[in-house]
Amino acid sequence: MLEIGDKMPEFTLQDQDGNTHCSSEYLGKKTVVYFYPKDSTPGCTAEACDIRDNYERFLSLGYNVIGVSKDSVASHRKFADKYSLPFTLLSDPTTEMLQAFGSWGEKKMCGKVSIGTLRTTFIFDENGIVVDVIKKVDTKNHTAQILK
Repeated sequence: MLEIGDKMPEFTLQDQDGNTHCSSEYLGKKTVVYFYPKDSTPGCTAEACDIRDNYERFLSLGYNVIGVSKDSVASHRKFADKYSLPFTLLSDPTTEMLQAFGSWGEKKMCGKVSIGTLRTTFIFDENGIVVDVIKKVDTKNHTAQILK
């Protein structure tokens, strides 16, 4: 998993509109990259809506916000439309970005072990360097964790 001081890994993925985004376009501005397991599930919806409700704060502080999951572009479009999400959602069906950031791996839920997305948030400075990592995400109050 990326740690404080690490550089943002290179990536090229499509967003909810089918537009291609690459890591280099996020240099020069602070960026929040949050990884979440699945569109339209209770925790992921609470997290996205908390960020949506505070999106103007992120913009006023000079942040890009990117949500990433392995869901498809079409699933992201439906999720963004249903909840009026104003930020970028990247589709990573191959888990290449998830793995590069260290947000793909073994997790336990209800005593069951599985491989999947590790809900994690990375905050990068203008140079693409990690300045904070949030591993224990409070989905309902995630903005407060990010902007502490």
